[in-house]
Amino acid sequence: MKLIAYLSGIFVTALGVLGVASPRRLIPFARMFESRAGLNTAAALRLVLGTSLFLSALTCRIPKAIRVIGISTILSGVITPFIGVKRFGRILSWWEGKGSAFSRAWSMIALGLGIFLTWALTPSAGR
Repeated sequence: MKLIAYLSGIFVTALGVLGVASPRRLIPFARMFESRAGLNTAAALRLVLGTSLFLSALTCRIPKAIRVIGISTILSGVITPFIGVKRFGRILSWWEGKGSAFSRAWSMIALGLGIFLTWALTPSAGR
């Protein structure tokens, strides 16, 4: 489970880097999930990530923080299918209309979260 959580942290970092470097390339990636099957896939991915974080928390550098992030991710996975395809499309259109500075700002947050997760899930030298 810890490997899944660690690889997910690297993936979030990579998405953050992509969004900072080229925010317009994120929308086509997000649009891949703009269907009932896509939303269910996104929900499943969030549930797997959240569960892996929750179960890996005790072996991490900051167990409480990782557990909270894991629970939050599980909850977002449970909620995702209820967003609906139309609403998801409207959210993406709204996001796209905000411009590249807005996308870059959120991508920096994703980049920071990804780096934090990767660092927290990496064993410290003393262990």
